[in-house]
Amino acid sequence: MSHDKNKKMTEQKFDFGIIGLGTMGRNLVFNMNDHGYNVIGFDKNNSQVELLNKEAGDPTIRGTSKLKEFVNGLKKPRVILLLVPAGKVVDEVINELKPVLSENDLLMDCGNSHFTDTNERIDELAKSKIHFMGVGISGGESGARYGPSIMPGGAKSVYERVSTMLESISAKVNNEPCVTWLGPGSTGHYVKMVHNGIEYGLMQLIAETYHLLKKAGGFNNDELHKIYSIWNEGIVQSFLIEITADIFKQNDELTKNRLIDMILDSAQQKGTGGWTSEDGMKLQVPLPVIDIAVSMRDLSVYKIERQAAELKLTNEEIKFSGNKNELVGWLEQALYFSMITTYAQGMELLNRASQAYKYDLKLADIAKIWRGGCIIRSFLLEDIGLAFTQQPNLSNLLLSDLFSTKLIHSQIGIRKVIQIGVETGIPLPAMMGSLAYYDSYCSGWLPANLIQAQRDYFGAHTYKRNDKEGVFHTHWNQRK
Repeated sequence: MSHDKNKKMTEQKFDFGIIGLGTMGRNLVFNMNDHGYNVIGFDKNNSQVELLNKEAGDPTIRGTSKLKEFVNGLKKPRVILLLVPAGKVVDEVINELKPVLSENDLLMDCGNSHFTDTNERIDELAKSKIHFMGVGISGGESGARYGPSIMPGGAKSVYERVSTMLESISAKVNNEPCVTWLGPGSTGHYVKMVHNGIEYGLMQLIAETYHLLKKAGGFNNDELHKIYSIWNEGIVQSFLIEITADIFKQNDELTKNRLIDMILDSAQQKGTGGWTSEDGMKLQVPLPVIDIAVSMRDLSVYKIERQAAELKLTNEEIKFSGNKNELVGWLEQALYFSMITTYAQGMELLNRASQAYKYDLKLADIAKIWRGGCIIRSFLLEDIGLAFTQQPNLSNLLLSDLFSTKLIHSQIGIRKVIQIGVETGIPLPAMMGSLAYYDSYCSGWLPANLIQAQRDYFGAHTYKRNDKEGVFHTHWNQRK
């Protein structure tokens, strides 16, 4: 290569920069480049830089491990996307960048940062007149490469600087981009957190259908592949059902068995589901399916204890003795019912958070951008978006004109399935939580009056009456 060509490449200014060239970051580089943007990437790991440059083979993409070269290679005002692990790594990167950035430069945190951290970073960087956005991205490595669902938050004027780029690289449904400005501050990361909470819930529900089909129904992997493939053409169509069907066909290269049977039944997590549960409790929004999904991942880790308990405490395994086709049909209805209630819980949390944190969220817009690219995309989201479009002030999806009839009809299936689970000793905690949530939400009276009486009895916490206004306390006939 000539000296002049080397100099020209060195002087080239790039449209966008990406810090973190792991699978997600590298795929995002290529996605952006496919849409006409020159992109420079930075990573301290030389092997990641070399991999990018080798795969690119194009001067419109460059990887470097030199921060100065990275920053100087960007057009001003600079736009830098961070694809690094959430937590202290984000702060470390920001602290390294601050001395070499200029006013009006923009940092976009595209990781799973906690929304409160995002608020703090926005305020801190504003002191240096540097803009900061929290941007949720869902879709995994394939989404990053070919079109994710993107959930941006921050100042609207700042979003408008990058809206064209984000729309171009996002997933499309009916030619509509799966991205829109969601609101100020940490809105984007909050919405992504709730997305992940819903994801936890849906995955647990699907796992419970697998448990019942495998252990009580005795279905083998080929039969399971067929069941989930058929389901994916019906009312529970979704990305998660699609990949579940695929999983049952995958062979293990080492043993030639089906890979699913060789994977340890211990589920890991990165914390976003727990964050969702935690904020739901803070805002007093019931999220039983999500809460249970987090707890079941926790319980799955106790493998040795579970094996010991199985030997000591359980009775002989009981198989389902009824019509297996009916079981599959009831399970599909049960999954449909519980998927609706899971989305409903997530949407209610977004609604309450919008008020508490002044996000001014448009739930119809959120459902719309979740239709493509993201992990929780499903047939249901079309109707969810329509429900919130038709009833913008809808307090809970269960009350929507679109879903109330669907829930009434499909509850037959979930009640049958839970009965079978109890009879065969197959735990279905998320489905039980889904039905209990529905039954409780539909109860004009709940026994909470007894709880409040107990609180007043032992702690003088007072209570309200149902026949007059005011707050009351009783000196109960306490036992001596």
